[in-house]
Amino acid sequence: MPDVMSSGEYRLVGVGVGPGDPELVTVKGVNALRAADVVVVPVMDTGERGRAEATVLHYVPGEKVVRVVFALNERTDRARREAAWDAAGERVAGLLREHGHVAFATIGDPNVYSTFTYLAQTVAGAVPGLVVETVPGITAMQDLAARSGAVLTEGTEPLTLVPVTAGSGVLKDALQGPGTVVAYKFGRQAAEVVAALRDSGRLDGAVWGSALGLPEESVRPAAELDGAVLPYLSTLIAPARRDGGRGGKL
Repeated sequence: MPDVMSSGEYRLVGVGVGPGDPELVTVKGVNALRAADVVVVPVMDTGERGRAEATVLHYVPGEKVVRVVFALNERTDRARREAAWDAAGERVAGLLREHGHVAFATIGDPNVYSTFTYLAQTVAGAVPGLVVETVPGITAMQDLAARSGAVLTEGTEPLTLVPVTAGSGVLKDALQGPGTVVAYKFGRQAAEVVAALRDSGRLDGAVWGSALGLPEESVRPAAELDGAVLPYLSTLIAPARRDGGRGGKL
């Protein structure tokens, strides 16, 4: 085995692999996965294969993939969640010391609500001289816009991305603004999301999607949602109010 220390550099690369459709991984992303000595994929403590792992296996052999538990379904016990992050960081730090070049595959983009952020912070403290890089990925809001025909922005419109885990009040405030609002992570608060859309007069035209690019994909108007609990990784687009005609906001 080559002496990794002699190279003088450890590299940890966060690779965005998109929302689930393997065809939406960028060429640069595929190259980054294949160039790494090891590709780490996050898995829940329940052990089932996640979207990142399923996507990665389209491009790299299984023996190159290392599954690391992140307890991603833990959202209430902060101490347990942080202990899982620390354990995952130690595991990845060990892989870096052994191999030198590790890629971490994350759904969507590694700089948008990604577990990679926490991992990189932890590993950087454990591996002196670590070089951290990211490869951008296509996000769920982009994929949902493409699949539904919803236009995210026009002219001077702003775009607001809200994680509803921060509370439905954050979504309500955003819906009062002039631009398109995108909501993530609201499966358990679906009823509150629908109520916020209705109260703001923005239910018509809003679209919801889940499992984008997968066999169980569902894309439908938000007006059809009945308030039942939805998958955690649900995405909502409430387009801006557009009544000025073509190019009205240029």
